[in-house]
Amino acid sequence: MDRVPFGCPSARSSDIRPARRLALAGLLLLVVAVWGWTFVVVKDAVAVYGVVPFLAVRFAIGSLAVGLCCARRIELRALRTAAPVGLVLGLAFLLQTLGLSRSTATNTGLITGLFVVFAPLANRLLFGVRIGRLVWATVGTSLLGLALLTGAAPAGLAAGDLLTMCGAAAFGLHVALLDHRSKGHDAWLVALGQLIAATLLFTAVWMCRGPVAWPPPSVWPALLITGLLATAAAYFVQTYVQQRLSAVETAMIILLEPLFAALFGCLLQHDRLTALQWLGAALLVGSVFAAELCLLARRR
Repeated sequence: MDRVPFGCPSARSSDIRPARRLALAGLLLLVVAVWGWTFVVVKDAVAVYGVVPFLAVRFAIGSLAVGLCCARRIELRALRTAAPVGLVLGLAFLLQTLGLSRSTATNTGLITGLFVVFAPLANRLLFGVRIGRLVWATVGTSLLGLALLTGAAPAGLAAGDLLTMCGAAAFGLHVALLDHRSKGHDAWLVALGQLIAATLLFTAVWMCRGPVAWPPPSVWPALLITGLLATAAAYFVQTYVQQRLSAVETAMIILLEPLFAALFGCLLQHDRLTALQWLGAALLVGSVFAAELCLLARRR
């Protein structure tokens, strides 16, 4: 999944009618709900097939679907530009999915939301983009929420939670790199370059780890759901909406993903949080929402 830069402004059409704006927001919200649901879907699938094989086949399906959509306008320059960004995206998914296999869908979804904090930090370290006090306050509050969410668990801090946090940092780095490298290129080709690079990364790791096996029948529904729906179709919807709504508005919707992950984790996998964990989850998500609302209010 591609992520939205934290509070990153961009040019958008200002004359979109309210009804169409609402429809676009609803469409993206549906995609975000699917992303939240897939935490549960992926957790069940990788328990059967394995993390690396699942990711390799999922991204191969997504690459094929996106490639068919833009086959007539392939440009090698755009693909080469996107390839390094795709390797970072692949690393992020690998860490996140390894974390998911060792933790709960609820924790993984909530911790992944930290990408929106890591993105401006990566922008600062790599490109010297100034970080305001609001972002630093969000970082501090989010880390407190993370400590409560993971430290208050009955078994303490899980190794999967640490892997997921590293994955969130990689997603933040991906956002920063994508923001600086994708300008002037066709969005579909940038997406295709990233998906192909990630697929090659997963395939290489898969071949180094052991024999390559065809997915069992029980895993194919999850592969098709994540490859076609949560990768190819979702990217199309996200790109379409982001071209028409502001980055802040888009980020506000995407930030609901951790809440959907927690909801589906509770409903489908019976994940349960203690009172302190709920407080940590509220701080984790609420601090980012508050920061985005402040940024949105300043621009209006």
